[in-house]
Amino acid sequence: MIETEVIPMWRLLAPSLAMLVPLGLALVALAALPAREARQAALAPLAAFALAVFGYVAVGFGLHYGGIGLVVDHPDLGKLVWEWSALSEDWGATWGMAGLAGFGGITRQPELASLLMFSALAAVTTATLLPTLALRGRVPALVVALFGLLTAAAGYPLVGNWVQGGGWLANLGINIGAGHGFVDFGSSSLFVLSGGVALAGILIFLDRRPKEEGPAELPPIHLPLLAVAGAGLVLAGSTGWLLAWPLTDWAHLSAMDAVLNVLLAAAGGGLAPLAYTWFVAGHPDPLQGARGVAGGWVAGLAAAPFMSPGAALAVGVVAGVLVVLVGFLLDRVLRLQDRGGVFSMLAIPAMVGLLAVGLVADGAGGVGYNGVGASSYLGVSGQGVTGRWLLGQGFAADWPGQLLAQAIGIAVIFLMAFLVTSVLAAPLALIARAWSRARRTEPEAEEDEPEALSPAAEAALPAVDAVLPVAEEPAT
Repeated sequence: MIETEVIPMWRLLAPSLAMLVPLGLALVALAALPAREARQAALAPLAAFALAVFGYVAVGFGLHYGGIGLVVDHPDLGKLVWEWSALSEDWGATWGMAGLAGFGGITRQPELASLLMFSALAAVTTATLLPTLALRGRVPALVVALFGLLTAAAGYPLVGNWVQGGGWLANLGINIGAGHGFVDFGSSSLFVLSGGVALAGILIFLDRRPKEEGPAELPPIHLPLLAVAGAGLVLAGSTGWLLAWPLTDWAHLSAMDAVLNVLLAAAGGGLAPLAYTWFVAGHPDPLQGARGVAGGWVAGLAAAPFMSPGAALAVGVVAGVLVVLVGFLLDRVLRLQDRGGVFSMLAIPAMVGLLAVGLVADGAGGVGYNGVGASSYLGVSGQGVTGRWLLGQGFAADWPGQLLAQAIGIAVIFLMAFLVTSVLAAPLALIARAWSRARRTEPEAEEDEPEALSPAAEAALPAVDAVLPVAEEPAT
């Protein structure tokens, strides 16, 4: 009998189950679109998956994990030891900004490296899908595909390197003493990245809605069951999303706490919009409820194993309320179209969840996280990632160090996405407006030009003028 070393089944099932998340988010976004637009946008998940796999395997994996072998000592990662930094060596070796090994995807990777690549596919597909939904309808389809490919090949991998691949954001605790560095357990940073892309697209292409009179109404929903099914798929894929990363230090983290807290945050995120719409409109709205569930789920990702169940529920409620309020601000007050709710439904809750790490992490989980406080932290043995409030018994508040690290991470990721998208999209917006203006003026020019006469008709004009009197214009 041949003896083989089999990968634990949960390590294969978790990344597979996580692929339900981008599909669920796509369904929630598509449910609010009119029938014609929904049919056109239905290809977005398939296109995002194809672009994500191609871009990430060819280029993104190297940028993401090219230096992971410097952080994790494992024989399977022995070739992934090249990390680039824009800072000189005088600043130290913990300011990595991009991996420079593992490109191409041509040769077979060792088992753990292949598992790292496999575990990232759900997240990179989501990161590729959201800009595709946000920019769809504003620019040509080829340009949307190009933005999606750039996100898969460079945008998400760079952020992943800074957070998971041993990059500089994770090492803020070592570099500047900011708590445990930037902490993002469930990869909610990708939603901040997508939010920057979405907001840049909204502002640059300035797709304003017509001004509406009368009392505000809830956004229309054309396929309510689709939104509810999408929220259900997000919840179904939640466990796989949280357990997919093979380098998680489960010796100092609780998987059960992580899964339970994210579900509690999703529940709080769903209850808040349902109660709000029931109060203002007289009936709960399924679209806002589904968006609230998705927003609460996103808000719970970053601090999932670091906070208490009560804190998780509160974080979800805050996120759910902001989903409705920010959506109303964009849609009704500013009259800006946030297609699919990428900014209001996902980016804002992601920021809430990342800030929650610095506010309500209780210190019970994450001992030694990001290489900080392996033996003791703030003079307390066994203390992990800690915020300002709701601390566990005997733990000291980490204020404002952890919140500072979280704020730096949010600002850097969001501004990078916003500025890069603005630089790339601004010329496209100018070209599109010039083309639209030219097309509007062409018919007018054609109508102003007199119809050409034949030579015989032109020769007869003097005789006609001599016989027929010229009509005078009426006095005004």
